[in-house]
Amino acid sequence: MLQAGKWHGFLVCVIVIGLLNGCSSRQSRPDDPSSSSSSSSDSGGRYQGKDKDWGPDKEIDMSHVPDAVPRYETRTIAGNKNPYTVLGQTYTLMSDERAYIERGIASWYGFKFNGERTSNGELYDMFAMTGAHKTLPIPSYVRVTNLDNRKSVIVRINDRGPFHEGRIVDLSYAAAQRLGITQMGTGNVEVEIVVPDGDPRPPLKKRKAGLASKEAGIVPKAEVNATSPSAVIQSQLPEGTYLQIAAFSIEDSAQKFAGNVRGSLSYPIIISVTAPPTKLYRIRVGPFKDAQSMQAAREQLQKIDISEVHVVYQ
Repeated sequence: MLQAGKWHGFLVCVIVIGLLNGCSSRQSRPDDPSSSSSSSSDSGGRYQGKDKDWGPDKEIDMSHVPDAVPRYETRTIAGNKNPYTVLGQTYTLMSDERAYIERGIASWYGFKFNGERTSNGELYDMFAMTGAHKTLPIPSYVRVTNLDNRKSVIVRINDRGPFHEGRIVDLSYAAAQRLGITQMGTGNVEVEIVVPDGDPRPPLKKRKAGLASKEAGIVPKAEVNATSPSAVIQSQLPEGTYLQIAAFSIEDSAQKFAGNVRGSLSYPIIISVTAPPTKLYRIRVGPFKDAQSMQAAREQLQKIDISEVHVVYQ
């Protein structure tokens, strides 16, 4: 953990940079969010006093954000209370999700919930590939396919919702943008379970034959029909892919921050400088060749309380 005093200069710079860049305005998203996502229930009073949800005032291209990479994770009580009740309705988690596939409406949630705790205690990041589901175990991985344009993404379920009739999954802004549903607010989708290879936990028993190679690092459920996306999920990342963890307007502050973090990571840290007149010193981790190594770096960063990271190319 970094000492509190070393963060002071960092926080000041971040505030200044946020003002310079204007941040995102409080523009309401196209779909009425008051009845979507785990947040719609406000079951724990987490969002009392907040107004309607909103997204970026201009569309942000999320094509550079890689799919979530299915991997074995210990399932804890956090996020898996079973059964649970929201808005007077009781939900029971699936006892065996191996054959799960469903078609219905997907929605998304944005800035109103960004940085808030999800059902399993993690911080919601609207620019990461995550989602909310009412009855899948947490965490789970699903492939979400837009039935109108055949675009497909893999997301990690770490939240509960959407508690709105007819909706089956609530997506992060990044996932929704990649699927092409941010402008409409909702979309017709197919949601299909994806499980890690060699996952021994019941009810995830021995995987069926004919699944993807173990070298891919993941094993999805067998294809339902000929139009389903490829069963093998490519984890290779474009050349020059980094995680940006901070930005400073003062070089000395950037150097000190990088020095403090460097000892806690097993991945390289670089300082990338933008051209004048707005000169910024951006702290980046990488480069990464595949999504697995990027996820491992994210976990190392979370251990030192750095969770606000963004995928960038250089």
